[in-house]
Amino acid sequence: SKMQREEKQLDSALEAIIMRVNDLKTAIAAMIFKLEHEYETLNWPNFLDNFALISGHLTSLSKILGHDKAPNLRNLTVLPLRLSPEKDDELLRLTEGRIPTFAHDLVPDYLRTKVEPQAEQKMIQLEAKAANLNYETSHKQVAQYTKVINHVWDIANKAREEWESEAGSRATQAQTSSTADTHALVAAVGMGKGLKSDSVQMVQSGVNSVPSGMMVGRPGNQQQTPGQGSLGNPP
Repeated sequence: SKMQREEKQLDSALEAIIMRVNDLKTAIAAMIFKLEHEYETLNWPNFLDNFALISGHLTSLSKILGHDKAPNLRNLTVLPLRLSPEKDDELLRLTEGRIPTFAHDLVPDYLRTKVEPQAEQKMIQLEAKAANLNYETSHKQVAQYTKVINHVWDIANKAREEWESEAGSRATQAQTSSTADTHALVAAVGMGKGLKSDSVQMVQSGVNSVPSGMMVGRPGNQQQTPGQGSLGNPP
């Protein structure tokens, strides 16, 4: 019958729409992940590629919605068949963990097809303000906005040129240090690596090398030379 045929068309159309929406959601999630975790290595061409992928999914979705055989979803109404404050595992699975219950206080938000009253009122005010704005005033505002954008653009370009110039000059500078020598010096000072064994023992015992005619003790002891007593006089 005609009703069954329309129901089949609706089911097939909804299935195709859900597939395109899932593809769009996956592309958006991938872009958000890159922005949050790969922002240090993300460049402008890769960002444009991701944006083009999202744009392609939106175009495919628009074609499905605008197809001649696609049902007019605006004429359909979604009604809740069962409301319950208890947790619904199947609903949780279908919504990927976002909606655990289908309760009375949440249904108006889930099934809303219009903008929230506060947002709708704000949009009406902005539209009225834009409609009352004359051409000369709007033209001046656009000119000022363009001037500010051009100024910011010039500042960004100048900063980029300076950064590129500094990076190029640093790359061409001759290297004045050696990483290997630095590591060797740190190892010698901290652990005595590479030093001679007799020098290390003398440093550890606190005895300095002196001529054979003199004897030097630890700090606090008096020095004596041959032929002198404890007071420095001949015995």
